[in-house]
This record gives sequence, structure tokens and C-alpha cells, in this order.
Amino acid sequence: MPDLLVKLYELPELEPLRRSLAEQGFTLRRGIPPERHIVLDWIQKHFNNHWADEAAVAFANKPSTIVLVVDENTKGVAGFACYEATYKAFFGPIGVHPDYRGKEIGRALTLAALHGLAELGYAYGIIGGAGPVEFYRKTVEVLEIPGSAPGIYRGMLRS
Repeated sequence: MPDLLVKLYELPELEPLRRSLAEQGFTLRRGIPPERHIVLDWIQKHFNNHWADEAAVAFANKPSTIVLVVDENTKGVAGFACYEATYKAFFGPIGVHPDYRGKEIGRALTLAALHGLAELGYAYGIIGGAGPVEFYRKTVEVLEIPGSAPGIYRGMLRS
């Protein structure tokens, strides 16, 4: 999976997606430390421990660099995205529960995290080990970084 480069100074607006999610009963917001254990358990259950480890780092940043979509009916997590977790200016991981896919949650999380990188002062961001490249191409303008696979995760210990 290649890394992708994103111009953070020409991102699509986030607010229309935030409003659309709110109309569907979802809230897009930054995660806060007191809910860390709930979110990490959810990520471990629905995705994997590696992503939960990266999310733990995102929760430890000040301010946190994890964004959540919360289902206001169930008060549960629908999806998450991290940035500035494993490396500076990197986006990821991101995950949306299968029951919530197709509602633009992934797009909103991606844009929220990329806007978060821009707010940190970066002009460019990197989507590390981008699995669904076509999804990202439809969401933002990206440039595939040649020779970037396996990228920062090469040699990583796996269980």
C-alpha cells in the first residue's frame, strides 16, 4: 500500500459534511482522554491492536489528534481517525464500523483529520500505507509517493 501526499492548503470544506452527519444523528468531534479506554476497546474489537496503539498515542497528544463520529442514538462510536500519531504530518489509521459505512462518515473523518494537520501548521500531509487509494482520490486530491510501499511500517513487529 503506497503513501499518498495531500495538499492541506486546498482541502474541501468540512462543515457541509458535519451538518449532513448531524442531520443523520451523528456528531463529529475530537476525542478526549476520559473516553480513551472506551474507544481503544472499540478499535481493538472491530479493527486491530496496532490501530488501537496508534490511537492511544493520538489520545495522548495535547490537544488530542483523534477524531470520532459518535452515533447520538446509541452514544457509541461509529468511526475514528487519527493524525500526528505514528509520525509527524501523517494521517491514519481510520476505521468506520461496517454497520455505518455508506453514510459519508469515512469522508468526514478523513477531512477532519486532514484539517487538523493543517491547523498544526503543515502545508502537506501524508496518508500512510493508504489501503483504499480510490476512496482517498474521491475525497481529496492526492499524489502517490513513488517507492513508498511498505513505507514506515516495513519491519514492524506483528503478533
